[in-house]
Amino acid sequence: MTAAKEGRRSLRQRLAAGERLYGALLRLPSETLVEMAGVAGLDYVVIDCEHGPADMTALQHHVTAAAAQGLEVLVRVGTSESALALRCLDLGAAGLIHPHVDSAQDARRAVAADRYPPLGQRGFATYSRAGRFGTVSAADHLAAAEQTLVVAMIETARACAAADEIASTEGVDAVLVGPADLAADCGFPGQDVIDGLIGTTHRATRAAGRSVMTIVPGVAGARAAEQAGAQLVLYNMAHVLMDTFRTLAAPRPGGGDHRR
Repeated sequence: MTAAKEGRRSLRQRLAAGERLYGALLRLPSETLVEMAGVAGLDYVVIDCEHGPADMTALQHHVTAAAAQGLEVLVRVGTSESALALRCLDLGAAGLIHPHVDSAQDARRAVAADRYPPLGQRGFATYSRAGRFGTVSAADHLAAAEQTLVVAMIETARACAAADEIASTEGVDAVLVGPADLAADCGFPGQDVIDGLIGTTHRATRAAGRSVMTIVPGVAGARAAEQAGAQLVLYNMAHVLMDTFRTLAAPRPGGGDHRR
């Protein structure tokens, strides 16, 4: 959001400066979880509109809650959903994650949805929330939009083979491998096969000068991602919360059913 971010560095700027940023992937619509992520000191949240509810009113509430905590919001849209991408950016999202990017052509489509001309085809408007409801100049709004973070999600063996071309596409800032879809695409091979494809993709991403985003299930996974060079570490909150609940629900000393 143009004026609200004045004096604060964007995620793109922080990545360019070599920072490592930590975020939470939220599939459950909850403004409270967004606020808690900000209070805890995370750098960003990802609101999942691919596998989670794509409700624009709820999304606006989440973006507003994040802004109150100085927290950036990325949104994962569905495959080739340029209309949804436009609406998310107009609400003030700091950037978008595009799933199922299998080729440089797919990457160019993602960039076109997120960027204003001449690089992209995003519809221009300053009267949206991102433009402070028409109170900023066109030049200021364009300058703010230059900081939009574009993340290409690679989820197939074909995409891993084209990782260098995808990552090198002008306008792509980061690459995220979706390990679950990648495993499904490959017929659920051994973990060593998936790890090899992920490693190849990450090397191609770094060679192209782009940032690596990695989904992790918890703190141990975050440490491994750090050592592997990830700049965007993303906690899967469904995994984190379920692990926490299972720990809390574990049998207690003395036996008996503690849930009665």
